[in-house]
Amino acid sequence: MIVYQKSKAEFRSDVFSNDIETVIQQAVLKKLGHKTGQSEINSWRNSMQYMDRVLSDAQIPDDSGISIEYQLPYSGMRIDFLITGQDEVGTDKAIIIELKQWSEAAATDKDGIVSTFLGKGTREVNHPSYQAWSYAAYLEGFNETVYNEAIQLLPCAYLHNHPDDGVLTTGHYADYVAKAPLFLKSDAAKLQDFIRQHVKQGDRNRVMYRIEGGRIRPSKQLADSLVSMMKGNREFILLDEQKVVFETARKLAAKSADERKHVLIVRGGPGTGKTVVAINLLVDLTKQGLVAKYVTKAAAPRDVYKSKLIGSMRKSHFDSLFVGSGTFTSTASNTFDALIVDEAHRLNEKSGLFSKGENQVKEIIQSARFTIFFLDEDQRVTVKDIGSEQEIEKWAHKLGAQVHKLELVSQFRCNGSDAYMAWLDHVLEVRETANPTLDGTDYDFRVVETPDELQQLILEKNQERNRARMVAGYCWDWESKRDRKAFDIRLSAGFRHQWNLTDDGFLWIMKEDSVQEIGCIHTCQGLEVDYIGVIIGPDLVVRNGNVITNAGARASADKTVHGRKQLLKTAEGRALLDLVIKNTYRTLMTRAMKGCYVYCTDKETAAYLRHRISHPSWTL
Repeated sequence: MIVYQKSKAEFRSDVFSNDIETVIQQAVLKKLGHKTGQSEINSWRNSMQYMDRVLSDAQIPDDSGISIEYQLPYSGMRIDFLITGQDEVGTDKAIIIELKQWSEAAATDKDGIVSTFLGKGTREVNHPSYQAWSYAAYLEGFNETVYNEAIQLLPCAYLHNHPDDGVLTTGHYADYVAKAPLFLKSDAAKLQDFIRQHVKQGDRNRVMYRIEGGRIRPSKQLADSLVSMMKGNREFILLDEQKVVFETARKLAAKSADERKHVLIVRGGPGTGKTVVAINLLVDLTKQGLVAKYVTKAAAPRDVYKSKLIGSMRKSHFDSLFVGSGTFTSTASNTFDALIVDEAHRLNEKSGLFSKGENQVKEIIQSARFTIFFLDEDQRVTVKDIGSEQEIEKWAHKLGAQVHKLELVSQFRCNGSDAYMAWLDHVLEVRETANPTLDGTDYDFRVVETPDELQQLILEKNQERNRARMVAGYCWDWESKRDRKAFDIRLSAGFRHQWNLTDDGFLWIMKEDSVQEIGCIHTCQGLEVDYIGVIIGPDLVVRNGNVITNAGARASADKTVHGRKQLLKTAEGRALLDLVIKNTYRTLMTRAMKGCYVYCTDKETAAYLRHRISHPSWTL
């Protein structure tokens, strides 16, 4: 949808009459159905004045098309400014311009990410060149008109208040600037020249008319690229009942195009291959020409499995296939052919910082003809997690969808040991099982005496394949967020570490030097390593053989037990907090294929776990 669309001459007239921000504001209300905040109105008023000066060049045709706030199909993303026309030989062109009012920005160590002041504080956001390029890549990958009719998209960014200090144009940002040129405060003439080079004839908005009417389907080039990446990648080979789930989902996705909605619920514990099936489905359905997305609540699985699939940790034109669960609050019914929801137990009722929407389960089912939910209810690790089989079935029936159920049973993590999983449930008092000890289990589980011993074990194991990491319950404040030199977790003179979110973000589990950092439930759920070192904090202790949880021992900023004071006042609330904490450690202790090493800050808890390795009950 295009909010504002006129010729260059008409746009300049709206700016000259000092009406441009009002015209855009009214169009947003009419076409998008919502009011606009004052900061966005101010940005239109300011940035459009600068674009008017750039377009004052008489060599840029008066009848070239101007589109403002073009909302990308099936997305909440909007392109700030487009200029359309043709070159000297009649090739259709669309120049995508990302506008920013920034006067300063700082580089980060993250790919395509910069830091700047927005609103009331400093935030990490996409580099403007990456942002413009990603919009072009989205259209090139999914808009049939663009890729079939060879419309040339030319992304760039214009930061009309930002001086040329070299921060945004050099180093690891150079590749993105090459893909989408960056024009700064003193570069108005260069931007004029860029436009002149490509738009020599006006099109009276015909190019954007065709783009907006283009059918949304993945291009053959994008699908072929995905398929070629999957070939030979052993991490994504389907085994046992994974193949059954995959083929069932393919069939239901095909049926949903012509019949009623279908919802497939796939239950599976840690290491049963839920994500392997999900990624295979994403690739296969895209190959079939269906519009499919891989959906998770947490960013970690999206970032890591996307990078494993494409073989790079850099941003790419595949990014739009991987989305968050909160992006469907205003999506029309049956917009997508298929939504593949991994870690569905982590879905929330409301979305985002401002609690938008009604219910994520409802919104996701409503948005697609076919939805598959991969689910493990024993991995619900926050008080806001609502993803359950019952909740999914409820909304599926309300929305007229036919429900199907399958289960992944075969265990490919923890050395394929179902016994270890069952023992863990038993000793953490999640549920009673027939496995009170680890006798006969081929899995390397140890309880260490000191944090230094844990650290040494993980460092040694990491030398094998860079697949050993340390994680902890969220019982320590994230001090290094404010002070980069601060240590968050200090357990001995030699054990001082930071939480992992500062530099590597959700790709922490793959970065080589991140073995020196500590992961938490937010950055490791849904992922796996060969060896995991787990620090059990004071939120879970054992007294007289009973496992006792203490939500008050969690860090003050921990959102997983949000509202703990009120919840502790009721039996139901206390039971929920108890479940969340036990599930958290169960999840942390099932991240590894080959071994789990545990350090407990509480001595009695350590003694209990060590004793229960070979004894069916606890005795002092």
